[in-house]
Amino acid sequence: MRISSGVPGFDELVDGGILKDRLYVISGPPGSGKTTFCSQFVTKGAIDGETTLFLTLHESQTELVNDMANYEFGFDKAVSSGHVKVLNVFDTEAQRLFSSSSRGSGEFPSNVENLSNQLVAFVESRDVDRLVIDSTMLLEYYFSDDLNALIKFLTKLKRADATVVLISEMTDPSSYSDGHYLAHGVVFMHNYLESGGMTRGVQIIKMRGTRIDCDIRQAEFTNRGLRVDPNTNIQT
Repeated sequence: MRISSGVPGFDELVDGGILKDRLYVISGPPGSGKTTFCSQFVTKGAIDGETTLFLTLHESQTELVNDMANYEFGFDKAVSSGHVKVLNVFDTEAQRLFSSSSRGSGEFPSNVENLSNQLVAFVESRDVDRLVIDSTMLLEYYFSDDLNALIKFLTKLKRADATVVLISEMTDPSSYSDGHYLAHGVVFMHNYLESGGMTRGVQIIKMRGTRIDCDIRQAEFTNRGLRVDPNTNIQT
């Protein structure tokens, strides 16, 4: 079964939508549209009546809603409706919810295995359909003593009964990480500063079970969020 990304034009690049209950990585440099893409993804889930969770390691719900306030795709309404839950993993509420799912101590998980177990338990106990995690950067920072932290985390998440999108800060689309190898799909967001201004693009690096090409398709920010032109290639 395929589900819509909520990003106009993107689904045409992936046979009408991404496959449900799989793990995807959205990569790219700062300001390339990763968080906006994911906000549209969870908003579309809410519109379709799905339970969605946006788990952030560095922003609060208020900050994220304010960040998306300039767009008209309805992120604020989705959050206020209760269909989208935004949690900062270090907040008291998130720690309490995770611990209630796993009968833990209510403190932030001490290692990546505990975090992934508690997160999967939370997702399954609340029937979460769409999950966004922003981002791998702070995850790697807090568990820097565990060289295989990201592998453990993603391996566990792949077993969750939800469609998971993980944001990854990356500036070189040819520099693959463990997350890219483990994910079912990898999307790279490009931005090029040229004399005429900023040029943006979206590139499908990998998408299992889907016919793709690897051309960079033009993307732009509009008043309704990120939009992809599936018929226009960007020459680099």
